[in-house]
Amino acid sequence: MDFRLMGMDNTPIFHVLQHMMDTAGDESDKSVNAPSRIYVRDAKAMAATPADVKEYPNSYVFVVDMPGLKSGDIKVQVEEENVLLISGERKREEEKEGAKYIRMERRVGKFMRKFTLPENANTGAISAVCQDGVLTVTVQKLPPPEPKKTKTIEVKVA
Repeated sequence: MDFRLMGMDNTPIFHVLQHMMDTAGDESDKSVNAPSRIYVRDAKAMAATPADVKEYPNSYVFVVDMPGLKSGDIKVQVEEENVLLISGERKREEEKEGAKYIRMERRVGKFMRKFTLPENANTGAISAVCQDGVLTVTVQKLPPPEPKKTKTIEVKVA
């Protein structure tokens, strides 16, 4: 039904209804507001990776549980100069002959967390240690800037 042919195209509600009817069957318009697959995958990976963040006088410490992972399965990176990215993948154990899963509750797949670092974070001094299934990433703080000295200007009498 085309409201324009009926002479009802002067009101805003009919413009909206006509637009909805015009685009109802259009598949290309459907994806305009839908999140991308990559966004959904990253959002799930981030939601499934809880972390604790602590601030000390000289550093920031990020603590993430990583049970059963080897250091080769974990990546710690800095991107865009101030975003700490912790990512990796937990792989499923290979099934042994004769064994079958009755229940699978442990999470497998990719994980990721991103943290925007404060301005005083020293991205050149980051260390990461994984011990007993707990990843600890330490980001040192930059020393506070020294206060600028007051400059006295001599006033001359002319």
